[in-house]
Amino acid sequence: MNCTNPSFLNIQMKIKSLWILLAFTLSLGTTQAVPLLTPLELQPKAAHLSAEVLSRHHYKHIALDDTLSSQIFDNYIKMLDGEKLFFLQADIDHLSGARTQLDDAILNENLSIPFAIYNIYQQRITERFTYARSLLKKGFDFNKNESYQYTRKDAPWPKSESELNDLWRKRVKSDWLRLKLAGKDNKTIVETLDKRYTSSLTSISKAKSEDVFQNFMNAYATAIDPHTNYLGPRAAREFDISMKLSLVGIGAVLYDKNEYITIKELVAGGPAALSGKLKPGDRIVGVGQGEDGPMAEIIGWRIDDAVAIIRGVEDVVVRLDILPAEAGADDKHKLVSLIRKKITLDKQAAKKSIIDLKEAGATRRIGVISLPGFYQDFAARQKGDKDFKSATRDVSLLLEELKNDKVDGVLIDLRNNGGGSLTEAIDLTGLFIGKGPVVQERDSEGNISIENDTNAGVAWNGPLGVLINRGSASASEIFAAAIQDYGRGVVIGETSFGKGTVQTVASLDQIEKNDKPVLGELKMTIAQFFRINGGTTQLRGVTPDINLPTMTDATEFGESSFDNALPWTQIKAADYTPTGDLTSILPILTASHDKRVSHDKDFKYMLEDIAEFKTLRRKNLISLNEDERRKELEVREERNKSREKNRAGNKSDTASAEARSHALQDDGMLSSERNLSADLAIENASKNVKDIWLNEAAHILGDEVGLLKTHPKLAASISP
Repeated sequence: MNCTNPSFLNIQMKIKSLWILLAFTLSLGTTQAVPLLTPLELQPKAAHLSAEVLSRHHYKHIALDDTLSSQIFDNYIKMLDGEKLFFLQADIDHLSGARTQLDDAILNENLSIPFAIYNIYQQRITERFTYARSLLKKGFDFNKNESYQYTRKDAPWPKSESELNDLWRKRVKSDWLRLKLAGKDNKTIVETLDKRYTSSLTSISKAKSEDVFQNFMNAYATAIDPHTNYLGPRAAREFDISMKLSLVGIGAVLYDKNEYITIKELVAGGPAALSGKLKPGDRIVGVGQGEDGPMAEIIGWRIDDAVAIIRGVEDVVVRLDILPAEAGADDKHKLVSLIRKKITLDKQAAKKSIIDLKEAGATRRIGVISLPGFYQDFAARQKGDKDFKSATRDVSLLLEELKNDKVDGVLIDLRNNGGGSLTEAIDLTGLFIGKGPVVQERDSEGNISIENDTNAGVAWNGPLGVLINRGSASASEIFAAAIQDYGRGVVIGETSFGKGTVQTVASLDQIEKNDKPVLGELKMTIAQFFRINGGTTQLRGVTPDINLPTMTDATEFGESSFDNALPWTQIKAADYTPTGDLTSILPILTASHDKRVSHDKDFKYMLEDIAEFKTLRRKNLISLNEDERRKELEVREERNKSREKNRAGNKSDTASAEARSHALQDDGMLSSERNLSADLAIENASKNVKDIWLNEAAHILGDEVGLLKTHPKLAASISP
């Protein structure tokens, strides 16, 4: 490193300036001190190597220079304080001196500037929550007519300490009022909020250098394009688990409850459940490796650190020091030894259900396959494992089951499916179209390739529907677009996310030939995909054949919400032959849908709720006047009671609806503040709320089934 380089000297001056600001902040002595974080030994090297890989191999070929540095700075500040609740305008003005220095920080392997920025941010958080706690001693006047702006990303930075204090006064007042409206007394409210804000202070004190580096590197990666990311070693392991839907562990879902690592759920068939010695609510206070390894106390640990030592090597013993759910802090513990096993994450895998529709004296059975992601265990497949985990294989098995169940149509539910394996998207499409092109790819050099499904047979040749929403992205869009272009099925829902880019994972450790994963990975955009009709889902997404109403704001969520998204474009269509033609049937299905929902009370209520939600979102203010808020609550409660009376159903339906309504009432609490049974009750109530979208999509597919049975010519036109 050349220390006489002017750029490097400039960095040193910026660092000194930032550390002077930080030292001044800490010397004020108004809040508790937080530990200063510094880069770990290998992080500067990982940053530099990432820059080399991204500059050379990313789809956009963007150089790391002052222009990109400025975008990295904006991203970094946004990641830290996107709602503008911690920094003052004066902080931003001072930190802006580093705006064009972040490229040099990466290339010169000196990360002091981003770490100094984070340390200042960490101190600001500490100041704010310390101030929030101080307000609890004073209480609030809820007779005043004032309001709180709950979304502040477009607001200006607070100009003074007094302005920031007033903002936080309103925030704490809002928290207090929510609990008050939920029936909590003042003493309980103070205890709850004091514990909440103290927990936030504790959480920030647990931040590590890995967290800072992960944030900063993602600020860099996403400045190039929205879907490029840096994955530290631990994040890379979690990404791998999400793709193969399996891990080695004890089979327990854990969460942090009052500084205790607590069991929330046991995975059926896992070591923890099979032992019969553990139950939800039990607290893990210590972990020992092997039959006689030392026991590490994990009270107060971060959840990810605790999970890391509980997971491990398959068929190896892990010992748990357990404080039972019903026991007090000083009561007797018990020791539980478990042998780690491979755990399959079945809750995140494809699932089937059947909706029976009774209309005009006929019963139509619609099979539903819900697919949360396009997963595949790449490593197992490469090893030749015949039973490797795969979304397509799972869906294929479910289709066979649905055929045995004698369903009339199949609906693939891809709502909130953010994508995954491109190979799985192609193979899954092949289950319904047989041989043929599925998607086109264009690399950074402009070369276009066509990805085909090569299997001639189809797993399902009957009526098909695809349900999408704004959260359906990437591989979901490839599948939905191909089904639409082939005329193979009806796409229902709302316009999808609009992600038309392909990513690959590059291991920095493989590049450096490291034996252990220490540098992390890059999930990097390398190509853009196009529909077989020549268009792209990029930016515009997949437009459904039949639209359903939505609360989503495209400017807030989706590809169009990103400033640096790739533009929409078009290439030549691939050579393909549609398997069907839905042109003649879609107007009939749409008319039938419109008529049905015009008489559907639940659909009408959903439209009312969407309209109210959009009005509140535009308003972006919540009243802090108790009388006004109570009147709003009364109006909502009366409306809900009226709706329940108007809904057709038996007494048990009404009772279950009332139970769900009670469970879902706003109690002002965070999940970690409730007892486990109350939290699980809310989760179950949310799951049992009627899925109006799914129900209507099934009806639309049921309409198609009916049409095809009574109109042979229509059936012939869309037959695959």
